[in-house]
Amino acid sequence: IPYGIKYDRTWLMKLIQSHCSVPFTPVDVRKDAERARFFVQEASTASALMDVSYKIRDEESRKIPVFVSPSAVPYTVWYKLKPQEMEQLKLTLIKRLDVSKQALDLQRLRLDPGMAATLQVIEKNFPELLSLNLSSNKLYQLNGLSDIIQMAPTVKILNLSKNELTSVWELSKMRGLKLEELWLQGNPLCDTFPDQSTYVRAIRECFPKLLRLDGQELPSPVTVDVDTPYIVKLCKGSYFGSDELKSLVLQFLQQYYLIHDYGDRQVLAGAYHEEACFSLTIPFHPKDTAPSSLCEYFKDSRNMKKLKDPYLRVQLLKHTKRVIVHTLCVLPKTQHAFSSFVVDTWFQTKTMLCFSVSGVFKAGERVLCIVNDELFVRDADPVETQSVFSIPLSTPTSSSMHRLSQQQQDIMQASSTLSEMNR
Repeated sequence: IPYGIKYDRTWLMKLIQSHCSVPFTPVDVRKDAERARFFVQEASTASALMDVSYKIRDEESRKIPVFVSPSAVPYTVWYKLKPQEMEQLKLTLIKRLDVSKQALDLQRLRLDPGMAATLQVIEKNFPELLSLNLSSNKLYQLNGLSDIIQMAPTVKILNLSKNELTSVWELSKMRGLKLEELWLQGNPLCDTFPDQSTYVRAIRECFPKLLRLDGQELPSPVTVDVDTPYIVKLCKGSYFGSDELKSLVLQFLQQYYLIHDYGDRQVLAGAYHEEACFSLTIPFHPKDTAPSSLCEYFKDSRNMKKLKDPYLRVQLLKHTKRVIVHTLCVLPKTQHAFSSFVVDTWFQTKTMLCFSVSGVFKAGERVLCIVNDELFVRDADPVETQSVFSIPLSTPTSSSMHRLSQQQQDIMQASSTLSEMNR
């Protein structure tokens, strides 16, 4: 469940179970980075869960997506300890705790198989833990530490030196942990970088607040907010290549957006190839005074500057025309200003036509700006909308949307034939 971290775990599970046609007991429910995730054993249950996606709503009536994919047996199920083993582990950890420094020294314990159980003990008995030493444990992967963000969120110092980690990808499993000091020396991954600066930069991708690495003070991180709001002046004119293409593209766009704004968006399926792809992107402003203005777009946003989870990168790419049209149908009602469109035709062959569209549209009372290469949506500046929305746009009747004239049908067919979008 993307962004499931904001929901209460018990409430979310009960909600999903109440709408699923197949009764199930979730296994290993956890919050991983921004997601909530759990496992089920049967393929039939997984199939039923797919049908729950976007059919459940949170307390603010927002639809909740549920993504399903095949998985190996969860790590915590593989190595689940018996009660007496858990008690013995607890006693061992207590002996190694420095209470005055809230530091737990677990070096040379070979804890890899029982790492998940170790975190459970830490969560229950050491809720204010600041330092964790896991050096010399022959760790070659960090699956067992993936829950550390939830179970030991106060940890600021982590020692993973003299293990067998070979890739920074393992560290990304702990992304979100607010580390200030990290030790990695003695791991094979340290030798995979061409120089020290590249090494530091890669580690800081996972832990932006890091101040010390392998005992060395790091320079203060230089941060640049690439999503700082800014005003983009509209381009001066469009480029089509030829009058024939200009007529074809503009008539296609007019028909497409008239249906998008005032008709049944299911009709737009005819404009898409069976295996078409679609993605939507919005900028993310943590300090936005009105963060809810783009909330209807946020759940489907595939902002590659912010989205680091490779699983969500795939899931949020809408594939096949059925999925695309379903996505379009749940987006807010819009009103596009056709006079604001700037169109650039930048590639053409006998069987394919590529063009980009920039313009302004309204969504409810908000005014947004779209840069349509991957549907990039941002707040529009008042200057951009003053002229294009000063004259009210007429609203076509529903009958005109569903019954196209012969000329309009010829336009749609010509566009489809040239671009092969519906073949």
